[in-house]
Amino acid sequence: MLARVYSCAVLGLEGVLVEVEVDYGTGLPNITVVGLPDTAVKESRERVRAAIKNVPIKFPRKPIIINLAPANVRKEGPAYDLPMAVGILITIGHIPPDAVDDMVVVGELSLDGTVRHSPGLLPMAAMAREEGFQTICVPEGDAAEAALVPDLQVLPVKTLGELLEHLIGVKPIPPFKNSPIEKIPIPETQSDFQEIKGQEHVKRALEVAAAGNHNMLIQGT
Repeated sequence: MLARVYSCAVLGLEGVLVEVEVDYGTGLPNITVVGLPDTAVKESRERVRAAIKNVPIKFPRKPIIINLAPANVRKEGPAYDLPMAVGILITIGHIPPDAVDDMVVVGELSLDGTVRHSPGLLPMAAMAREEGFQTICVPEGDAAEAALVPDLQVLPVKTLGELLEHLIGVKPIPPFKNSPIEKIPIPETQSDFQEIKGQEHVKRALEVAAAGNHNMLIQGT
């Protein structure tokens, strides 16, 4: 069964929708990843295989091909582990194919199925909302960052097994809710971005870094 799970790539400061397509291939049992993946994405094959076996679910002794579309966008990092695993579980019949139709899935997997931190969640969440998705599944530790984007349901995922139970309706994951942020008064003497003319890319980078609680160094005159 062909499975399609939506994920995201980050190019610069913008998110780009990625379709993770999974189906049975031909030949000996193996996982083949195509669609311009880097080394970290190619290594996802072994992490995904181990994580599924530790759910525990018997991994199919069949060739599996995974396509990351669009093929002309380079896919970097381990954030595609979780959508790949979900796609395989759909293909072998453990998850209904329509369970992820309105959802973006992002996350790195450890060998025991734990979902680890993935960078760039803020632009990914913004892309999901702009593309009309209702929900984004993210590592539990990244949920607060993704929840900064309004009008988007954020599901904090601890493990692959937990997400599996959510998608089959056994144990739903409660959506993450940000604590209300108190308004901090700004002294009249403090500068504001509106006083800076031009430099739109620099100001945008500062806003993203501040929203995600990231470090930043600006150098130049």
